[in-house]
Amino acid sequence: MKIALEEAQRAFEEDEVPVGACIIQGGQLISVGHNRREQKQKITSHAEIEAIQKASRVLGSWRLEGCDLYVTLEPCLMCAGAIIQSRIRKLVYGAKDSKSGVAGSVLDLFSKKLFNHSVEVYSGIYEDRCSQILRQYFKKKREIGEVAELVEGARLEIE
Repeated sequence: MKIALEEAQRAFEEDEVPVGACIIQGGQLISVGHNRREQKQKITSHAEIEAIQKASRVLGSWRLEGCDLYVTLEPCLMCAGAIIQSRIRKLVYGAKDSKSGVAGSVLDLFSKKLFNHSVEVYSGIYEDRCSQILRQYFKKKREIGEVAELVEGARLEIE
């Protein structure tokens, strides 16, 4: 999770919503990613998708079997779909997302046995640190007068 937090910090420094992710396979770091939606002007440039795409290039396959994804914020519906479809073995996330998280907050897609692949899910890892960087980012945005709609699909309730 520390690597994912480093990626979240990179996103913060790039003025992106600070969410970071990394993919590990057999104890080896395969890829990292952080939000780049504003930078790329692409809706799919969430941290999880960035990390999944890089891991696929590194491994030469869309199948990421045996890979574990660590992400600082509970995945949204789009990212959950990519996690399931890419055959990620384990999802570990930090902060809950009460607006659009689908690993237990709004929905729990991972506990349903509706799909051809199951993902082990662990939540609340470094939750305070993962939440803190998000709060700092949105506090900064409010201080400079930027609008709260910059939140990914209003993903996080601003405190």
